[in-house]
Amino acid sequence: MEDVLDVYTCPYDPKRPQICFDERPVQLLADVREPLPARPSTDHQLGTPARENYEYERKGTVNLFLWYEPLQSKRHVEVTEHRRRDDWAHCIKDLVDVHYPDAEKIVLVLDNLNIHSPASLYVAFEPKEAKRLADKLEIHRTPKHGSWLNAAEIELAILSSQCLDRRIPDSETLKREITAWEETRNQTATRVNWRFTTENARIKLKHLYPSHQP
Repeated sequence: MEDVLDVYTCPYDPKRPQICFDERPVQLLADVREPLPARPSTDHQLGTPARENYEYERKGTVNLFLWYEPLQSKRHVEVTEHRRRDDWAHCIKDLVDVHYPDAEKIVLVLDNLNIHSPASLYVAFEPKEAKRLADKLEIHRTPKHGSWLNAAEIELAILSSQCLDRRIPDSETLKREITAWEETRNQTATRVNWRFTTENARIKLKHLYPSHQP
């Protein structure tokens, strides 16, 4: 825990960008009946809110990989069909070669999901390429049951409430909606205001620390 919190206190260094990474599944849902749009009030009739039928059709599940750079207020979301080792590995390659090609090291905050490992790079790429990508990463893991320490979780929660709180029938529509959300958040430089520090942890989470008797 303290290791991750120390990462958040480091000053901005373009050669060592701090990146928080997380993912979540999304259920695609289609309307069985056409929703009714909202209707404004008139002089003779009250308006009505938008309405949708309670029935829907399941269209499968996709996965969202999200990375977030707190100090630059940048984020990017990748929609994939699966959440497998090679999917994660290709997102890391994109992070290294496309988004941060000039970085000496990418300081990466991750939870303990089994695919979050340099071993996944060897599943997706030849050993030489996998080693090149692995050498670009400085991985810091959140503790077990402590994934809330990953700021990317906060971004995913915001994405869910602002963009995914309705029925989305297919991955192409999902990609368009997420791209619009991402561009707006990046253009306005909206950031997570992280205030929890190591000093706070030693007070508020005192029960998690070993007890030392004088």
